[in-house]
Amino acid sequence: METSETGRRDRRLLLLSVWASAVFAVVSSVWGVLSGSSTIVLDGLSSFASIGLSMLAVVALRTSQRGADERYPWGRESWEPVVVVVKAVALAALCVYAVVGGITDLVAGGRQVATGWALAYAVVATVAGIVITVLMRRGARSDLVRAEAAEWFGDTLLSIGVLLGFAVAAVLVAGGRPDLAAYVDPAMVIVVSLLFLRIPARLIGGGMREILAMAPPAETQAQLDGAVEAVREEFGLAEAFLRASKVGARVDVEVDFVVGEKSSVHTVADGDVVRQALHDRLAALGHERSVVVAFTADRRWAL
Repeated sequence: METSETGRRDRRLLLLSVWASAVFAVVSSVWGVLSGSSTIVLDGLSSFASIGLSMLAVVALRTSQRGADERYPWGRESWEPVVVVVKAVALAALCVYAVVGGITDLVAGGRQVATGWALAYAVVATVAGIVITVLMRRGARSDLVRAEAAEWFGDTLLSIGVLLGFAVAAVLVAGGRPDLAAYVDPAMVIVVSLLFLRIPARLIGGGMREILAMAPPAETQAQLDGAVEAVREEFGLAEAFLRASKVGARVDVEVDFVVGEKSSVHTVADGDVVRQALHDRLAALGHERSVVVAFTADRRWAL
C-alpha cells in the first residue's frame, strides 16, 4: 500500500513538472522574442525539451513499478537510470548548442535587449522556480523525481544569475552605455549554459553508475555495511562479504557469510533465522531490495 501511494505521489510530481515546463515554454518563448533576449528564448527551448523528457520519465516510472516477470526477471527498475541518462544527454546537447549561439552573437557585436521586460521575466522565473523546486524536493521518493528536482534547482540558480545579469544591463543602459549592455545577453547565454552543464553531467554519472551495476552511493553502501556487520556479530559468524548495487529504486544485495566454529548457524533453519534478521534490518533502511544470502565454511567460496 505504501509503495503504491509513493508511486502515485511521484507521478503527481512528475506531471507537475510537465505542466510547469509547458507554461514556462510558452511564456519564455513569447517573452524572449518580444524582449529580444536569447537567454529567455533558451529558457523556453529548455522547457519545451523538458516536457517530452518529463513525459518519458512518467512512462519510465510506471514501467518500473510493474515489477518482475519472464522478460524482466529482476524487475524493470533499470528503466529509471536509462531515462535519467537520456534526459541529461538531451539537456547537455541543448546547452552546447546555446554556447555556440552565444559566441556567434558576441562576435557579431552583441544583442540589443529590452532590459525592463527581461528583468521582469527574470524575477517571475526565479520566484516560480523556487516554488516548484521546493515542492519537488520535499516530495521526491524516486530517482526520476530527484532528477527533475535537480533540474529545477539548477534552473532556479541560473534564473538568479540571469536576474543579476539583466540588472547589470539595465544599469549600463541607464548610464548611457547601451553598446556594452548589448554584450550582456549573449555573455549570459554562454555562462548560464556552461554552468548548467554540471547538472546533466552529474545526472549522467549517477545514471551510468546504476546501468553498469556499480557500487551504490557511499551513504547507501555504509548503511548496508552496517546492517550486514550487525547481523554477523549477532550470530557469531566469522566473516561477511557484501556485494551491492543500486538500480533505480531497487538495491541488489548479495551477502556471503563464513560460518566458523563459534557461529550459531548449524542447520538450514539456523540460516533462515539469519536471513530473516538481515531482511528486517535492510527493510528498516527503506529501500526496495533484492537480497541473496549464502553460507559457507570455506572463505574461498565467498571471495
